[in-house]
Amino acid sequence: MNYRHLYTVGACLAAIAAANPAFAQEDSNSLTVGLGAAVIPSYEGSDDYRVIPVPQLRGKVSDFAFWTRGPGLYFDAIPNRDPNELDFQLGPVVTVRFDRSSLKNIKDDAVRDLGKRDVAVEVGGFVGIGKTGVITSAYDNLSARVAVTKDVAGAHGSMVVTPAIEYFTPLSTRSFVGMGVSADYVGKGYGRYYYDIDTAESLASGLPAYSGAGDKAGFKRVGVNLTGGVSLSGDLRKGWALFALAGYSRMLGDYADSPVVSIAGSRSQWAGAVGVGYTF
Repeated sequence: MNYRHLYTVGACLAAIAAANPAFAQEDSNSLTVGLGAAVIPSYEGSDDYRVIPVPQLRGKVSDFAFWTRGPGLYFDAIPNRDPNELDFQLGPVVTVRFDRSSLKNIKDDAVRDLGKRDVAVEVGGFVGIGKTGVITSAYDNLSARVAVTKDVAGAHGSMVVTPAIEYFTPLSTRSFVGMGVSADYVGKGYGRYYYDIDTAESLASGLPAYSGAGDKAGFKRVGVNLTGGVSLSGDLRKGWALFALAGYSRMLGDYADSPVVSIAGSRSQWAGAVGVGYTF
């Protein structure tokens, strides 16, 4: 399967796997499998779009939670046995980044002429906290987490820090809505690898040379997404459900000023998806 360029929907499509709103936390073991079709930019910063399939997974084993976000896998090593208490989260995360690793998926000729990038494997951990029953009902959920990873595959070779805040609320046992806000803070190697353009690359692509993104670490992107779901069986805790989402993100600072974005692409990044999930 091809999961290239899932940077935009990594946070958004977690909702496709989240068929269980907070009222399902009474189960110590659960599994939701989802499959979505997503519209995303052809690369991070592109103004061209393409459609890709996105499988998702979320579950609990003896109250230890795990979930995917695009091509990333999270495992919470702290069990949450009481949904009425604070949910402290801590554990490992592994993400595979395919951005610009296949030239056939890049529609812009100039960016294609810059050459492909290697696949990055980002390994690290996350910490977070969540609470059920905070605003609208006893079953809504508000959570915040920060993931810190580093590329160990020798691609950009740098760190990625991703803070995120998410809120989900069931409207009934049949439907739910949610919203999430996230950002990416990246190291110098990341900016240099994906956004700087050296002299040879400038001659090959026709884009001007650029070295601003690799000068220092900084916030690369901030984004927001809205999501909703409805059960086909009448109860989101079991059976089939349909989901939809819309997301917007904005490229920031020296990364947005790179010709890869400012000339060949766009600072504004949109994403959308529809999907179906099954909860066992």
